[in-house]
Amino acid sequence: MNFKLTEGQESIKNTVRKFAETKIEPISFQLDEKNMFPEKIVKEMGELSFMGLPYPSKYGGADKDVLSYVIAVEELSRIDAGIGVILSAHVSLGSFPIMEFGTEEQKEKYLIPLASGKKIAAFGLTETNAGSDAAKTETTAVLDGDHYILNGSKIFITNADCADTYIVFAVTNPGLGTKGISAFIVEKGWEGFTFGTHYNKMGIRSSATAELLFKDVKIPKENLLGKEGQGFKIAMKTLEGGRIGIAAQALGIAQGAYEKALNYAEERIQFGKPLSRQQAISFKLADMATKIRAARFMVYSSAELKQEHEPYGTESAMAKMYASDVCLEVVNDAVQIYGGSGYIKGYAVERMYRDAKICTIYEGTNEIQRLIVSNAILRKPKKTQPENSGNPPTNVTANKPAKKSITGNRKKIIIKEGSTEEKINTFLKYLKNENLQIQNSSINTLDGNIGDADKVCSIGRGLASKEDLPIIQSLSQVIGAQLGCSRPIAEENQWMSLDRYVGVSGQKFKGSFYMAIGISGQVQHLIGIRDAKIITAINIDEKAPIFSQADYGIVGDLYEIVPLLSKILKNGKL
Repeated sequence: MNFKLTEGQESIKNTVRKFAETKIEPISFQLDEKNMFPEKIVKEMGELSFMGLPYPSKYGGADKDVLSYVIAVEELSRIDAGIGVILSAHVSLGSFPIMEFGTEEQKEKYLIPLASGKKIAAFGLTETNAGSDAAKTETTAVLDGDHYILNGSKIFITNADCADTYIVFAVTNPGLGTKGISAFIVEKGWEGFTFGTHYNKMGIRSSATAELLFKDVKIPKENLLGKEGQGFKIAMKTLEGGRIGIAAQALGIAQGAYEKALNYAEERIQFGKPLSRQQAISFKLADMATKIRAARFMVYSSAELKQEHEPYGTESAMAKMYASDVCLEVVNDAVQIYGGSGYIKGYAVERMYRDAKICTIYEGTNEIQRLIVSNAILRKPKKTQPENSGNPPTNVTANKPAKKSITGNRKKIIIKEGSTEEKINTFLKYLKNENLQIQNSSINTLDGNIGDADKVCSIGRGLASKEDLPIIQSLSQVIGAQLGCSRPIAEENQWMSLDRYVGVSGQKFKGSFYMAIGISGQVQHLIGIRDAKIITAINIDEKAPIFSQADYGIVGDLYEIVPLLSKILKNGKL
């Protein structure tokens, strides 16, 4: 093995490094602080052919090898890991499946604009109940004539609403497990395809991460990627290569943190000499450099195996696992070398410390990587029949464990038939049977503590404007409830104060009655209300997750339902 980069690879390394240092580094603090996707930077990356480095020129690519692409991810991540993962998700996850499994027509239509940097790609596999266990995918695609009808959602999607082309996995044949999952090429802008809340992440904040929402999205049959039932295979093959990209990201973060710490240690004088000449620090720097060198060989070796079309799944798992573990160790040491300064925003090592952690989680947690590696190195156990079992009975099937609801056992009664008034009257009959006491009230709905409240009405992204808040406040007053909200309303829109936010890191509601209005029902919100005695919901989307977590719900437009509900309650109709 030649451990030296070729002239071409060195040229790419220098080009990307110069670009990262001159274009990205001056704005990296701003990108992190504002959670800002760098559209201009990504456009320039496309113009410089970074976005299609490992793909053939006939498909718009730069005709370089896999290692050149890995070096690019490393160099970007050395300055800003969020931008490194933008490239990694685009190349390894969003574009690779089309290159590897797409038809010639699909490559010409989708891969060429992606590899040439004119469009951005994303990969939609993860769901609320299908993380490490991807086989539990619940998004469905039902064939209807010349189209598949896609319904469901995907979470934690890198590039999210900034992408143009998405590889989405859905169940086409229920009951077949992994063999019932298929892959599709989905375009941004198709009717019914929308986006959920942008996640307020700890790190890699220059990358966009959000939820993909699908409601009766029509996918042309020709956008099936591969064959029906091949989706799981496509996903796993894609992730094998994606792990090399994440390993490169981790390597870049570690290299950047090490360089910052080394420079600081040489400049900082303590006890009459530079920190770097203090043995405790010099040994720490030596360990950091050694770990990075070992990780680099593993990452580059995996890239070369992929380039040569050799089996690389185990090696990419090893590289991702080791490089990301080393990355955490190196950035921790870098912050330690900086001392108190390393804990202050504005110093790059503080951001790198936050960026590093995700590398051990996404594209397969490091626990999953260890499972992959252990399965590869251990012999398969011999199949043995249980003692005295005889032949298993043919009429017995194992009971599947029931999917656990986040909010516990709920009635899940959803009212969607009839006029608005009829639906409201039906809803109120159910509440009356619950012996719920609702009285007209003149309380200040923003005056109390949600955690101590007996009733709360919360508003989410279904509200179009801050100017419309009074209709929700009016209903809250009629019910005698405090006014709450989902995280985006308080944090992103800043329509309400943060103490009104109900969710995993916000207020926890434990009272008798909770009404979620225009709230989709993301996990972060549901955790904040799971102890409520009664959960109700109003949402225009009958497939919104909130309905599966509520006791009672009305499907309809909140702008029609809420004012009429307020009016009926004012007249004492409960």
